[in-house]
Amino acid sequence: MRYVLSLFILLISFETIAQSGVFPSQVWHKGQIVTTNGQVYQGQVKYDLENNLVQLQTNSIDTFGASNVSQFEIFDEQYGGIRTFYTLPFPLSGDYDTPVFFEILTEGDNIVLLCREHIVADNRGMGAWGGMPMNPMWGPQMGGAYKLAFSYYFIKDGKIIKYAQKKKELLDVLGDRSDEVELFMRKNRLSHDKRGDLLRITAYYNQIR
Repeated sequence: MRYVLSLFILLISFETIAQSGVFPSQVWHKGQIVTTNGQVYQGQVKYDLENNLVQLQTNSIDTFGASNVSQFEIFDEQYGGIRTFYTLPFPLSGDYDTPVFFEILTEGDNIVLLCREHIVADNRGMGAWGGMPMNPMWGPQMGGAYKLAFSYYFIKDGKIIKYAQKKKELLDVLGDRSDEVELFMRKNRLSHDKRGDLLRITAYYNQIR
């Protein structure tokens, strides 16, 4: 429960970060990187999910690709919690599996909720992604503001399932408890496509499963 609460606080912090004009992937965080051969490196860590790269700053800056990293963690000072990313094989583009970084949002014995964040243009000023628009602190202005968007994935029965953020699909994934989950969503007014709500839904499914 404490872990879920910490992640819920993180959801609020994402909006705070956006309003301050800096995205989480644009700053250095205290953290550590664990390589595929078991080596652990500690220092300042910056991640790039778009290119599946993570950097470590000590006396110099070293760059690691996802193929060389099993996991990395950062301490996010904006909300005072640890965020954990794992490298998993997945066909992100094309038909073949490649090493990809995923953030663990919540995990249990029956299902795991994963996430990947993206920086996208928001020409409308206020988008539908949780009200997190901003002008970028990096690169040329391309018109309009920028915001964080999220892609979600489930691990169930040993398979990674990309979630298209449709309610029917969510209930199909949670099929053996879909009636109970749908009732839980209605009672708590939870949405099928909001980050914090998905975290609560997944945690609930693991609890009753």
